[in-house]
Amino acid sequence: MQDLCAIEAPFNKSMHSGLYISVPFCRSKCTYCNFASGVFSAGQMGRYVERVAEDIKWLRSHADELGAAMPETVDSIYMGGGTPSLLPPEELKKLFFTIRQEFKVLPKAEITVECAPGTLADPVIQTLVTRGVNRVSLGVQSFVDKEAASVARLHTREKTLDDIERLRKAGISNINVDLIAGLPHQTRESWDYSLEQAIATGVPHVSVYMLEVDEDSRLGRELIARGTKYHAHFVPDDDLTADFYETACERLNAAGIKQYEISNFAREGFESKHNLKYWTRQPYLGFGVDAHSMLPSRNGEADSVRLATTEDYDRFFVATDFKASPVSQEQALEESFFLGLRLNRGVDMQHLREEFGEVVDNFGATIDELVEDGLLILSRENLRLTNRGRLLSNEVFGKFIGVTKSIVSQARGSSDLLPR
Repeated sequence: MQDLCAIEAPFNKSMHSGLYISVPFCRSKCTYCNFASGVFSAGQMGRYVERVAEDIKWLRSHADELGAAMPETVDSIYMGGGTPSLLPPEELKKLFFTIRQEFKVLPKAEITVECAPGTLADPVIQTLVTRGVNRVSLGVQSFVDKEAASVARLHTREKTLDDIERLRKAGISNINVDLIAGLPHQTRESWDYSLEQAIATGVPHVSVYMLEVDEDSRLGRELIARGTKYHAHFVPDDDLTADFYETACERLNAAGIKQYEISNFAREGFESKHNLKYWTRQPYLGFGVDAHSMLPSRNGEADSVRLATTEDYDRFFVATDFKASPVSQEQALEESFFLGLRLNRGVDMQHLREEFGEVVDNFGATIDELVEDGLLILSRENLRLTNRGRLLSNEVFGKFIGVTKSIVSQARGSSDLLPR
């Protein structure tokens, strides 16, 4: 058995980084949401933008102290939230000014901003265009007004379609539409309607998420309590929600919007370049409340370094605070499995052996078990999820966590040799 502590697979990814900016402002808090976002006064927005700008400059000067290698160039920018389109145009301009001041943004960089339908006033769209934004992600969730309203979304189908048209006229045609399967009041018929509408818009990208019952969200707490607030008693059961997801896969693929990741579908050439960085373990930087980064490590013993900011909005303003966590080679290998398996193309086992060595084969028993259970397919050197595996993906991914630590513990008789 190969000594896992001797693995020397460097984090030799492209040094072009992705850049994520968290904007935690919303017009209303969705009942299912447990993100670090909320409704704040307009006066807080300028203060927040200043803090983010300060953090960007601070990390540029202090990355070495955190053991991370700071990239010079950026080839994707993603402004998410929350609702970044709520920021006044002047604050949006300040953010983009700071980004371009501190990084070299490549000419063909993908620049995405998340927007809620109904928040795209003409000055906002004009600012997006003049600042180089070439992709917009619209949080539609449902084209059925009753369903959207039931979870505190404030837009209508008509407003969504109008925003899509106005974005196109302004020159932004690379548009994503988010949909959620399992919303209150959703039926097979209404879900079919939302899918039909998404396809009919001609957008090149659609994201489909199954509603997650988070016990810390208002809707989640009510579901657990079996109550009726927030329309909780109208939420479809898990089996029906899974059927909705499978229907989406069939309908979108048939329409030429091909699934390339568990929740993401795109016409050819319109896959999200930024999000692909997460799933393929490419470097990315995150700034703002509850933002995360993964950068190459300056420590030869670590594969990479993950950075995290506080999820507490008030604490965010107290001081710059990036928590650094080195990622060992063992952790990097496990991440390569459970992140890579999110993609339809799956994981190239030979590529993993070239990067990490023969230790990859120590996952053989785990893989065999999941193949036997019908959750994975191993074809030659390609490992990927089955259709059933996508529905049970969290269960599959969990099987790859802690495997290397367990193997070394059994081989050496100690569980303390690989701190995690």
